[in-house]
Amino acid sequence: MLELKGTSFQKKVWDAIMNIPKGQVRTYKEIAVSIGHPNAYRAVASACKHNPYPIDIPCHRVVPIAGGLGNYLGVMNCERKKRLLEAEGVDVTLFKCLD
Repeated sequence: MLELKGTSFQKKVWDAIMNIPKGQVRTYKEIAVSIGHPNAYRAVASACKHNPYPIDIPCHRVVPIAGGLGNYLGVMNCERKKRLLEAEGVDVTLFKCLD
């Protein structure tokens, strides 16, 4: 079991992300809704940025609702995020890297 150090909000986000099945994605908005904070999608993105365990908490499975892949671990690292999703069987042709 991971010892997560963060705010209660961050812990809710990370828990929700750990429940995204391999090979699937969710939007920041979907995560926000699932934890009972439907308008906090930017805060969800911030929680992803502060993810202490990127292997165990697969934030690469969370994407923007408007398209693109978004950031990975707080930086524009679209190609890495794309490779991680592709390795899980996600059709990455549906996503574009946005500048």
